[in-house]
Amino acid sequence: MQNKDIFCLGVMSGTSLDGLDVAYVRINSNNYVDFAIIEAITIPYSNKWKTDLRNAINFSKEELSILDIEYGKLLGEEILSFIENFSIERIDFIASHGHTVFHQPDKGITLQIGSGQKIANITKQRVVCDFRTQDVKFGGQGAPLVPIGDQLLFSNYGYCINLGGFANISFEENNQRVAFDVCPVNIVMNHYCRKLNLEYDDEGKIAAKGNINYELLERLNGLDFYEKKYPKSLGLEWVQSSIFPLIDEMESDVPIILRTFVEHIAIQIHNILLVDSLILVTGGGAFNKFLLKRIEILSEKRVVTPTNMLINYKEALIFAFLGVLKLKNEVNCLKSVTGAKEDHSSGVIFIPEK
Repeated sequence: MQNKDIFCLGVMSGTSLDGLDVAYVRINSNNYVDFAIIEAITIPYSNKWKTDLRNAINFSKEELSILDIEYGKLLGEEILSFIENFSIERIDFIASHGHTVFHQPDKGITLQIGSGQKIANITKQRVVCDFRTQDVKFGGQGAPLVPIGDQLLFSNYGYCINLGGFANISFEENNQRVAFDVCPVNIVMNHYCRKLNLEYDDEGKIAAKGNINYELLERLNGLDFYEKKYPKSLGLEWVQSSIFPLIDEMESDVPIILRTFVEHIAIQIHNILLVDSLILVTGGGAFNKFLLKRIEILSEKRVVTPTNMLINYKEALIFAFLGVLKLKNEVNCLKSVTGAKEDHSSGVIFIPEK
């Protein structure tokens, strides 16, 4: 990695199961703000993989071990196809987030499946993965990991918000980066859209036609998580135990659920936006025009949505960047963000087996 330009692949699978994001990026190792996403695609999961990944939280230890290898094989094969389809010749490494099955950092548990060794063997490339485990061992939340990228790649924005399965935010406070999960977004919205045989609410049009269930909204906003001090993070388990039962108990009309939950998201984000500054919004939720409108109206701040390429692939770009930092043995995990005992360089490196 002596050359200043590093060419690498970032691979990301989100909790909302939209698909596998693969981005081929260039990053100047001497000047991190000089970067480019060269090629990127989202590879949809088959129905079987959606079902397996959604249900993996209930798998036995043995079943998870098998799924880890099988999912690593899927990742390796899809990455190889991506490399071939775009005729990519230079790759310095691959950085893979894997797919999160468990995330209970308060119990010292986090698991991202997708065998790094399997990916390395199939692609014949170095692989950096398993970015969260070390941070949890250091007493941190193991999440979010994107803020170091927000700090070093997007410093001209006061707030960076990603609207994916969950909303997470990062910003500078008292001369240090802080970041945390705000609330669920697509992991809940898409769940109820599936009841209408839709994958998602296009531009928020269904939510826009619904009415707010104010009693449900009050109950959602009153959940204990929102009273916790950061650092804090969310996982599927919390949604399954705290969100779905509450909504299902109080409301069955999908447009009303979506409208109410949009307001919930907007309120939770508004509660954090204290400084008058530009807000960079990325992730699948950035295409929900109704949600962005509600955030702007409540917060009275300017929301900036970048190019579609950056909206869709910012997380894949940043995981590639985390790989750059790991291979340079530079800090890629901030204690101010995760609550770990120290800043550190996280991730495990796998070399193809001969």
